Amino acid sequence: MSIEKWAGLCYIVICIFMSGDIQWIGIQEMKPVLTIDALIDSARRFCEIESRENHVELIGVTDGKAVGTYVEHKFQHFLQSQYRVDIGSSAKGIDLPGDIIQTDIKVTSITQPQSSCPFRNARQKIFGLGYNLLIFVYDKQDTNNSCTLHFTHCTFIDKERTADFTITRRLREMVMDGANKEDIIGFLQDKNVPGDEIVYNDLADEILDYMPEQGYLTISNALQWRLQYARVIALDNQVDGVVNYEW
Repeated sequence: MSIEKWAGLCYIVICIFMSGDIQWIGIQEMKPVLTIDALIDSARRFCEIESRENHVELIGVTDGKAVGTYVEHKFQHFLQSQYRVDIGSSAKGIDLPGDIIQTDIKVTSITQPQSSCPFRNARQKIFGLGYNLLIFVYDKQDTNNSCTLHFTHCTFIDKERTADFTITRRLREMVMDGANKEDIIGFLQDKNVPGDEIVYNDLADEILDYMPEQGYLTISNALQWRLQYARVIALDNQVDGVVNYEW
């Protein structure tokens, strides 16, 4: 056997000698690539499993960000155990940045289901954030020696549905009623959409050329966008692009 063939065989199958026994380790079967459908189903199963667990690490924790980070990391590990998946970082901007997935994870309490996200441009409020959202809504209950996270809702929102509900509804009505560019600009100004005259002109042209999809978030202006989810988590699978689970 040639050196090249032998090297190839060694690459494919590794022989480990332990206590005089030979253990053969073949190449592990490749994990499937994560898809949107698999992501949604995994989120459902994750909620059902974790709602039964005792999360002792969170006993007494009242910081919503700490709870959110805990759930996000646990869900990412849950995905990695079953799929090939690209996990995000601060540099990549979202939690699951893969070309197919393009999804950010949001974890929020049922007490006030909302969170924030980075502001990129005013266009996001009208045409969507530019990526999907996966929202976990929990009800946290503590005792002296236990912590339960009962997941009340899990919602996947396609990026086409991540714009502001009120603004997109009115803009769609205006376009269908024959509004002109000046009408659109006036509305954007009245609603305090962030931007100057140049931004408003560009947005008005785009809105008239490509009518926005109906969004289902409530997006408030701030240094970051403030996203509110009360409406979208209650849609009960009645809107294309929004998948709802409720327990």
